[in-house]
Amino acid sequence: MFRQSLRRCVGRVATASLVPRAAPVLRRVAAPSASRLAFSPRFTQLASRAYSTESEAPVAEAQNAVEESDRFESLKELGVHPNILRAIIEGMGYETMTPVQAKTIRPSLNGTDIVAQAKTGTGKTLAFLLPLLQRMINEDPNLASRSAIGTARSTDIRGIVLSPTRELAEQIAAEARKLTRYTGLVVQSAVGGTRKSDMLRQTQRQGCHLMVATPGRLNDILSDPGSGVSAPNLAALVLDEADRMLDVGFEAEINSITNLLPDPSDKVRQTMLVSATIPDNVIRLARNMVRPDDFQFVQTIAQNESLTHDRVPQNVVATSSFGNLFPTLFEIIDRETAAAEQPGARPFKAIVYFNTTALVQLAGIFGQERRRNGNLKVPTISINSKLTQPQREKAASMFKSMRTGILFSSDVTARGMDFPDVTHVIQMDVPTDRETYIHRLGRTARQGKEGTGYLVLPPQCVRQARQELEGLPLTPDNSLECATAALDDETNAIMREMKELGKWVRGEALSTAYRSAFGGFKGNKVSLVDDLNDWVVKGLGLREPPAVSSLWASKMGLSKANLNTRQNEHSYDESSSFGRPSYGQRNQGRRGDSFSSSFNDRVDDDRRGRGGFGSQRGGGGGGRGGYGGGRSRGFENRGDSSW
Repeated sequence: MFRQSLRRCVGRVATASLVPRAAPVLRRVAAPSASRLAFSPRFTQLASRAYSTESEAPVAEAQNAVEESDRFESLKELGVHPNILRAIIEGMGYETMTPVQAKTIRPSLNGTDIVAQAKTGTGKTLAFLLPLLQRMINEDPNLASRSAIGTARSTDIRGIVLSPTRELAEQIAAEARKLTRYTGLVVQSAVGGTRKSDMLRQTQRQGCHLMVATPGRLNDILSDPGSGVSAPNLAALVLDEADRMLDVGFEAEINSITNLLPDPSDKVRQTMLVSATIPDNVIRLARNMVRPDDFQFVQTIAQNESLTHDRVPQNVVATSSFGNLFPTLFEIIDRETAAAEQPGARPFKAIVYFNTTALVQLAGIFGQERRRNGNLKVPTISINSKLTQPQREKAASMFKSMRTGILFSSDVTARGMDFPDVTHVIQMDVPTDRETYIHRLGRTARQGKEGTGYLVLPPQCVRQARQELEGLPLTPDNSLECATAALDDETNAIMREMKELGKWVRGEALSTAYRSAFGGFKGNKVSLVDDLNDWVVKGLGLREPPAVSSLWASKMGLSKANLNTRQNEHSYDESSSFGRPSYGQRNQGRRGDSFSSSFNDRVDDDRRGRGGFGSQRGGGGGGRGGYGGGRSRGFENRGDSSW
């Protein structure tokens, strides 16, 4: 009996041998445990096939299933309501399913629980929304009619979709509203960054059949007895980007939400868990949520297919210093925008990712000023976590509608967000982890189109990047002059321009970016001090580095580093170092005076080739002994792309 059940789960494909890297996880999953894990052999198969961050797992169905392409019209035979199909074919203009949709929709319509491994940019949102909506209609056929809108109640939610970010949740909700255009299904969203009271009033007034939410906000609502929101007749639950939800710490909220929902033994519901990767924490989550005797693993990624699109060229640029990052970025942008003006070329549309909000904001300031002075030919937009939800939605909508442009962004847009026609993804500094790199890159080359990736690294992060991204097809690009140019090189137009841009940056913005660079760095922060000081003074033309409090320096482990520290530990008005009397003049003989004098001496020494702030590395502007001045940047002359 068990063998027959297993065959139903995996299709008619012979069980493949274990993926080597999955073996440790498999042993944990298959280990004897409490009765709760009595069905672990089925999850053993899931682990053996699915635990892979780059999808080395064999396909659960026929090997050529990924290439299947079916017309949506054919779903009539499986009972999909004509009003949903009308919304897809007439309203959205889709006639043919993507391979992921063809593989996922059919088994999902059977009502079985689904654990699906699917990449972003493959149509997976519609792949889980369609079966979810159809199941809701199956349980209450009246919902297919527009007249059912008036019967919607906040206390009778029939479907829930959970998403890790509010941007992705709003995007899913917008897609759901398109699908339900000709039905009576009412879609609401519940996300952080918005006023809970406003959301509750709208939901209570309009009712809700499908709730798309972030875990934190939904848990808050369901656990609040006064919210007036409940789901006693829940038909289906979807967890999109499950790996990401666990990565950002939503496991407790997800468990709480499931405890607040009807017991599956009292009200059977379909659970669909969608994830780009299937690490063991996703397997553990699936164990707790799907029905052990009625689930199917759907593998939509072919064997040995990388999660990063094979057709995306991925270039890595190692710079000489932190101060070379922005010039290198602008050189890439200028080169690629010029190439996009050639006959037959696609319009340049790029997302530039930074690891910190402050650097995103600084890039936005630089971009706006370059646009104003005519050196940047395309418009720019910024999105980061400090924007309000309406501001983020407006910025995302503007970038989506742009034919050409640049989006400076933090990781709030790295997963699930669908920006059409993005030609380039440029990642500044090493991402927080391998999966973040993959998902950022996934914003380009979507829906079968071409794309290009760049990774621009300061010298301190080359080793870390090589370790974290080992095996990915990154190719060194040594063609960019700004990557190795001296920060005070007056013969380089972009290096000269950076000093002009420095005049337009408010001290507070630069100070925040300066400090954030330390916070986002995983290595020895002391090694960054001279580099960042050089960036501000030589690269941007400021008189001295931003002042930081001695308390901040101590917390960062930099109390003995070559920082411009001030004695007042309670003041964070870092902007006072810019456009005002120097620190030494203001403090009249205190620590700042000696620092200012010492700093100016070192700058003079450095210009004469003696080292200065970069004394540990040999200086920056004259005779830098580090990267670009006699020492390899880590990629040159390797003769391969493995770096």
